[in-house]
Amino acid sequence: MTFQPSFSGKKWRVLIVDDSASVRRVLSDIISSDPCLEVMGTAADPYAAAERIGRELPDVIFLDIEMPRMDGLTFLRKIMAQRPLPVVICSSLTEEGSVALMEAMEAGAVDVVTKPRMGSVEFLQHSRMMICDTARAAAQARVRPGRARRMQVEKKLSADAMLPARPGRGPSVVAAERIVCIGASTGGTEAIREVLEALPADCPPIVIVQHMPEGFTAAFARRLDGLCAMTVREARDGDPILPGQVLIAPGNRHMMIARAGAHARIVIADGPPVCRHRPSVDVMFRSAAQQLGSGAAGILLTGMGDDGAQGLLEMRETGAATVAQDEESSVVFGMPKEAIERGAAARVLPLPRIAPAILQFWAGSGGAR
Repeated sequence: MTFQPSFSGKKWRVLIVDDSASVRRVLSDIISSDPCLEVMGTAADPYAAAERIGRELPDVIFLDIEMPRMDGLTFLRKIMAQRPLPVVICSSLTEEGSVALMEAMEAGAVDVVTKPRMGSVEFLQHSRMMICDTARAAAQARVRPGRARRMQVEKKLSADAMLPARPGRGPSVVAAERIVCIGASTGGTEAIREVLEALPADCPPIVIVQHMPEGFTAAFARRLDGLCAMTVREARDGDPILPGQVLIAPGNRHMMIARAGAHARIVIADGPPVCRHRPSVDVMFRSAAQQLGSGAAGILLTGMGDDGAQGLLEMRETGAATVAQDEESSVVFGMPKEAIERGAAARVLPLPRIAPAILQFWAGSGGAR
């Protein structure tokens, strides 16, 4: 089933904030091409954007990070403190930009897209599709202000480097019998963080597909690795799937699970988008159903569309434990809703109860079933 947006006649209004006139023009053309969306205006910096917001509230803001007079991250924090609105970060693929992006997601941004650039016809079509899909999802998101944290990622990473290794931290040398597969999209970066922070260093093996552009998943993994007790990193082809380790699918590549005897490993592959996404949650879930059966748990978190719903159903049919996030705690109740309606989710849980269910599954008591 391919996701098709509903359209009731009312268009969602998008405000574009970027200091580049060419980026504002290209984004405006892309967004205006969608019948569900309209560009209510553009602004070259946050001050001009604030004036426009004072006159009329947009449904979605597309926000650059590096701008004159006030950077986008500072502006985002002001928005979330004063009048929370759905904000999509529109960023370049740079190391500095990926670090700032992680701070923006923690501050309350609901999603990220890469700035449109010239390329092949296929690339431009994919970029147009992803930008419009992201704008529609953000317009329907439940916005929650970002959390203030007592400890910044950099401080924790520095402290970890100075201290002896924590007992149990890092992957075991023995392959696990049970593997947890998590899929998420809009709102998923913070949902994943909340789940992982509630798990111990000796957690079950976890593999994750989070819809995120190429170039940002490595920074996302590094951020989680600094916040969480277990080891978190971007997956590589051939990686063993081990306890105490979380592997995140690289942007723009599909991730699957392969098994030979008692050992499971990661397969990273190219291929067309599935359910409009690469990486696709369905691709990972289906490989788990085929390779692991009842030795897997599938968890579908917040996100727009239907990616993961069919794969989760296939996992349940092969005996896997399956969970969908509930509507109240989801930023966008699209993917979980599709899974629930198809009978794919054996349990529907609020976000705070998902980590305990994972631990019950790991202990063999079937808590995620």
